[in-house]
Amino acid sequence: MSKTTVATIGFTKTNAEGFFERLLKSGVTKIVDVRLHNTSQLAGFAKADDLAYFLKKLGGIQYAHQPLLAPTDGMLKAFKKEKGDWAVYETRFLDLMKERRIETRLKPQMFEGACLLCSEPTPHQCHRRLVIDYLNDRWSGALSANHL
Repeated sequence: MSKTTVATIGFTKTNAEGFFERLLKSGVTKIVDVRLHNTSQLAGFAKADDLAYFLKKLGGIQYAHQPLLAPTDGMLKAFKKEKGDWAVYETRFLDLMKERRIETRLKPQMFEGACLLCSEPTPHQCHRRLVIDYLNDRWSGALSANHL
């Protein structure tokens, strides 16, 4: 069984040129936005409607918002605004993925050519990595992550 490669990317601490160049060089064909809130003015070039336009125009890349793979408002607040503990956040998020049964609602093939988008600049403390780890645990390692 061959693995499905799925990329991940964050948009903070980079400019539009660096962000889009990484995507174009990677060969992704679709962005799966895993942010809960994707319309904030703070998102700049990564605001949902603007991002979908730029992706299509610059690289023919599809855009889809997938809040099923996003944390809850409460989790975000506890971790970001209240400076919560990463280990607690990670456990809560993985429990949420289990509760949502994402492994039964998605298939590895759905991630072919995809890139999970979030705000965090690196995957180390970001839920986009946790989504892949969770699914790999349930799907016997079917995904191969490429963190852009």
